[in-house]
Amino acid sequence: MSSLETDVVIVGAGPVGLMCAFLGRLRGMRTLVVDKSSSPLQVGRADALNARTLQLLEVVGLFDALYPLGKPCNTSSVWADGKFVSRQSTWWDALEGCFHKHFLMLGQAFVEQLLDAKLRAMDAGVRRNTRVSDIAVTDTGCFTTLSTGETVKSKFVIGADGSRSFVRELLGVGFEVTRPQIVWAVVDGVIATDFVKVPEIIVFQADTSDVAWIPREGDIDRFYVRMDSKEFSFEEVVAKINRAMRPHALRFDEVKWFSHFSVKESVAERYAVHDRVFLAGDACHIHSVNGGQGLNTGLADAFNLMWKLDMVESHGAPVALARTYEEERKPVAMSVVATSGELTRSTKFSASGTHAEDYVKIVERRAGNITGMGVCYGEHPLHGRRLFDFALEAGRVYSALDYRFFTLLVFGDAEPSFAPPAFVKVVQVPDAKSTPYDGLALLVRPDAYIASSSSLEDMTAIATYLAASASASARERTSK
Repeated sequence: MSSLETDVVIVGAGPVGLMCAFLGRLRGMRTLVVDKSSSPLQVGRADALNARTLQLLEVVGLFDALYPLGKPCNTSSVWADGKFVSRQSTWWDALEGCFHKHFLMLGQAFVEQLLDAKLRAMDAGVRRNTRVSDIAVTDTGCFTTLSTGETVKSKFVIGADGSRSFVRELLGVGFEVTRPQIVWAVVDGVIATDFVKVPEIIVFQADTSDVAWIPREGDIDRFYVRMDSKEFSFEEVVAKINRAMRPHALRFDEVKWFSHFSVKESVAERYAVHDRVFLAGDACHIHSVNGGQGLNTGLADAFNLMWKLDMVESHGAPVALARTYEEERKPVAMSVVATSGELTRSTKFSASGTHAEDYVKIVERRAGNITGMGVCYGEHPLHGRRLFDFALEAGRVYSALDYRFFTLLVFGDAEPSFAPPAFVKVVQVPDAKSTPYDGLALLVRPDAYIASSSSLEDMTAIATYLAASASASARERTSK
């Protein structure tokens, strides 16, 4: 039996686990990803990146590789009984500080394959065809036993191993699942149709047979079809699509992926165990695909978690910082489940029989969740809010951010009145007269949320924020 050592063991090589590893490696952490699969995903599963995810991808240099592969989409339309009912996109207009006011329709496989390749290039490739059989948590770290017989010592373990998470179940974290008895079929394929194809989400409605047509990358289209039983054939799914589209019709010339799912909803009782093991993505929250929030919420988990673990381990931040992962992300998950749940139930229950119209109105009302732009941590008017994106003389403000650092943005000619620590990058924005933050200095977290702010004349608040972490860390070390 051999023994390995690393900083973080990540169980699961889906997009969330891979992103955790990639972000950790960016910050200099040693990572080991373990997964039972033989390769990254090739087809199926999530189908869109929301506006907030696109911002975060820019921060870590992944945007340019993914964006050209997808199809921008910011419009939804409703058709009922063969007639056009309405078209909506106004919720995008209300989003402040958002440069990419659309979804990028792109399959999950592209995200996984890119991250998998990046990790291999970093000499941190996934250990595939390998399972975890046990995890022991001690005061000094974690000991993970692999199916190969190896034991891996690490400071942290992340369970990113999906809705049936072995890590979650092994450590006894509660995960009570609600099943609203709604079943969906999903089909990806190349179609032939007399309905004019447009780059927008189309929701069809005929009686209570709801069908959503989702544009995808390349020549692929996706259809979500609410079914009335757990057992059905592909032919029955296509028949329901054609019923909803009447008098138009379609056929599939090529099927890339065909699956079905029963809607399940749950949020884990805890996101962390002993400040050593953390859950992320579907391992700690599951819900319907309605609203396209699963992949995006999971990636946001990774962005929230990894810089905090690195600050604790490498920069002496207090363990309390890692605990804010659950404090910040669990309420988001609860809100996401509520949003997707409302959308899901609207496809089956409608007092007026206007299922599709009801659905789109919910999307508009809950656009903050669905676009990711309404997610914030706390009630402060600035702190815990995402940094708005806006143009600078050269480029945009998000191009100045770097996940490896906090960024101190100084909107004016003032100089910091203190010596920033090494993990803070100072960016001067001179002559800043047309930004939302005129006359301010902002300390921006690695995940592009505002940590602290001050006037240009007195940056004491920011200096105090940074000093508090160091002093709290010193007190923790002294007490041990």
